[in-house]
Amino acid sequence: MDIPKIHESEYRFCLIMWEHEPVTAVELVKLCQEQLGWKRTTTYTVIKRLGERGILNNNNGTVTSLISKEVAQASEINELVEKKFEGSLPTFIAAFAKNQVLSEKELDEVQNMIDRIRKGDTI
Repeated sequence: MDIPKIHESEYRFCLIMWEHEPVTAVELVKLCQEQLGWKRTTTYTVIKRLGERGILNNNNGTVTSLISKEVAQASEINELVEKKFEGSLPTFIAAFAKNQVLSEKELDEVQNMIDRIRKGDTI
């Protein structure tokens, strides 16, 4: 399944929607005004566009997602790894880790993920 591209400003909108869904369009207008500084018309335009692209559903003023936050994030990461790292996950991880200070806890969490993947478990 191809996941529609969610642009940066749309993603910030989606973060609000995912946190509050199901949420009315009226409530989204208020939240986007408070958190993003958007006008009412901007919010309604984004709702319409994301609905047309199959990212959300606006049913009689109640907005729900058709694509979860986790699916959207996974799609973005896959695209990033493919475009910038020639599809190589190890190269991506090496580039990320090279410029980050990872705590022992974070390293343990990553190791636990790797161990679960090796066992065939889901993360």
